Amino acid sequence: MKSIKEVSIESKIQKRLQNNSNCLKLVNYLFADEELQELQDYANNVSIKRLGFNDHGPVHMRQVAGNAIKMLNILQESGIKTSLETEEIGTFEDSMCAVILAGLMHDLGMSIGRQGHEDMSAMLAQPIIDRTLLHVFPDNLHKRVVIKSLATEAIIGHMSTKKIHSIEAGIILIADGCDMTKGRARIPLAINSAPRVGDIHKYSANAINRIGIYHGERKPIKIDIEMSGDVGFFQIEEVLLTKIDVSPAKQFVELYAGVEGQERKCYL
Repeated sequence: MKSIKEVSIESKIQKRLQNNSNCLKLVNYLFADEELQELQDYANNVSIKRLGFNDHGPVHMRQVAGNAIKMLNILQESGIKTSLETEEIGTFEDSMCAVILAGLMHDLGMSIGRQGHEDMSAMLAQPIIDRTLLHVFPDNLHKRVVIKSLATEAIIGHMSTKKIHSIEAGIILIADGCDMTKGRARIPLAINSAPRVGDIHKYSANAINRIGIYHGERKPIKIDIEMSGDVGFFQIEEVLLTKIDVSPAKQFVELYAGVEGQERKCYL
């Protein structure tokens, strides 16, 4: 059974896509896919219980998809074309379908393990992507091929260890980095008490109160981060910034962060 948080994020995603019938059809199909849900749930089990990491399951993957949808919509509203649009090989809708697929499946490989999980995610996602796109675009092989390839690029590129080239994949990279609030660290903090290497990631994420994604003033997308303590700067500088720095969408992002009640620091 889905958690209240999962259902809440799904509702927000559906609302953001209410004017795009094919994208809405795509997410509704994915939200009802039992194999995808089982893979997301098991990936979270492996991540938290076996490996002692933070959330890499259904809530996280929905949150990343939601972040990506919001960012892509902002780019469109700002007159920025996606890579598919610029190359005249696809539409904005095609780009949106690709980032949704990537967002909801980029961490499926955590069901196997951490090392190389982005490649495992792409492998596990292929049959789900195939049947989803066949459902949405049954008579358009071109769209199915383009969207699948773009989604796969975004999945294998979300760890910033492989060079990516599309704006769409770059958006997924940043959207993934933006899911680092205290809620994502809550469960591993509660069940792991013994100190271990890597704890700084959990404690720094626990200092992130809120991450807002808005229309920017100098650039199209503004990311604003509020923290409860300075330890949160580690999460920003070692996780989010490293992803933004190698993202093809970096040029469209301004980034601010600061402790609650104090002046924000401008990173980008």
